[in-house]
Amino acid sequence: MRRNLVHAGASQLKYEIRQIVLFARELERFQVPITWENIGDPVEKGEVLPDWMKEIVAGLAGRDRSYGYVDTQGVIETREFLASEVNSRGGAHIGRDDIIFFNGLGDAVAKVFGFLRREARVLGPSPAYSTHSSAEAAHSGYEHLTYRLDPARGWLPDMGDIEMKVRYNDSIAGLLLINPDNPTGTVYPRELLEEFVRIARAYDLFLVCDETYANIVYNGAEALSLSEVVGEVPGIALRSISKEFPWPGARCGWIEVFNQERDENFRAYVRSILDAKRLEVCSTSLPQLAIPAIMGDPRYPDHLARRARLFEGRANEAYRAFAGLPGVQISRPRGAFYFTVVFEEGRLNDRQRLEVKSAELARFIEERTQGVAPDKRFVYWLLAATGICVVPLTGFACDLQGFRMTLLESSDEKRSWILASVAEAIRHYLASDRRSDR
Repeated sequence: MRRNLVHAGASQLKYEIRQIVLFARELERFQVPITWENIGDPVEKGEVLPDWMKEIVAGLAGRDRSYGYVDTQGVIETREFLASEVNSRGGAHIGRDDIIFFNGLGDAVAKVFGFLRREARVLGPSPAYSTHSSAEAAHSGYEHLTYRLDPARGWLPDMGDIEMKVRYNDSIAGLLLINPDNPTGTVYPRELLEEFVRIARAYDLFLVCDETYANIVYNGAEALSLSEVVGEVPGIALRSISKEFPWPGARCGWIEVFNQERDENFRAYVRSILDAKRLEVCSTSLPQLAIPAIMGDPRYPDHLARRARLFEGRANEAYRAFAGLPGVQISRPRGAFYFTVVFEEGRLNDRQRLEVKSAELARFIEERTQGVAPDKRFVYWLLAATGICVVPLTGFACDLQGFRMTLLESSDEKRSWILASVAEAIRHYLASDRRSDR
């Protein structure tokens, strides 16, 4: 082409959660059955929506309105309902015009980062959920700017480090946090959230908080929303029904904007996001129409409480499965439905391997793991040996070696097998280097 067509940030568009699937598919010719532990789809892993929710959706599907366009920002009565929910928390108040719907949070994230001025950067966590890190990096054309979540401190960030990075890099215009966090399962305490707000206020930044898992909190953690602590600071909360109903196939998410009237520049930025949404006309109608009926149903609080207990039990089950395992570091999750394992520094190398079903498969894995990150090498060997597909931690904008798996398997027997198999694979993999030296 006479002109370069490729966006400056194209090389930053990486989503290891899906990329690992391509490699797993290659194992099909070796007859390796795959157990998918890479992506957070509760429905795929056997969770069934309550019948009463399905009845509400079915009833709406029978109405002609469900098949037409809706307001660009979203169904008006749904936005009014959600604004009322936010305001009932007693923090920052919003109105229906402070809410914009998108076709899933992936769509929202693409626009939140994509319509920032290129020189305006957002500092986010590491490990980072890939959709955020890729979108932020792609908009700027540079690697995602990050602050470190510390596995030795239950994956909490060093707020002093965050403030230093903000102070000495005036390109930083915003701070991103994910609460509860994906991939680590940590839940931020009030005092830490208030520190984010203090730093944003002191350096004239805006906040972005991904609250996808806000109602999946357990093990004594307090479920706090950005609206409860943001005060007068400009901010955006990202919400979704994909993990909460759960209805990931609905592709239905929204942003809640706080204090846009306090800063004209921030307000113009939010307006640009809405203008971009108008070019698409609107987001999908049916799931938006279902939100007030489902969330406003008297059975919904019990639904949320039941799921929190469910994932608490699974998180603790996973913690017990890996506790005391030499060579790894773990933390007990307090929210979301993921479990992250970190290998101790220096424990992984390119001599380690697992036993697989054939010499041909072993050669294939050896060839495909040349030059890859050590944790990705482990993930490939784990796939070949057990068929269990997890995600390398280095795929989350992170230099720590480890992996993330889900807590979604609905079969108690199969989940027990998965945890035992992964733990045993870690033991054998780390020990294989010593055996190879003999």
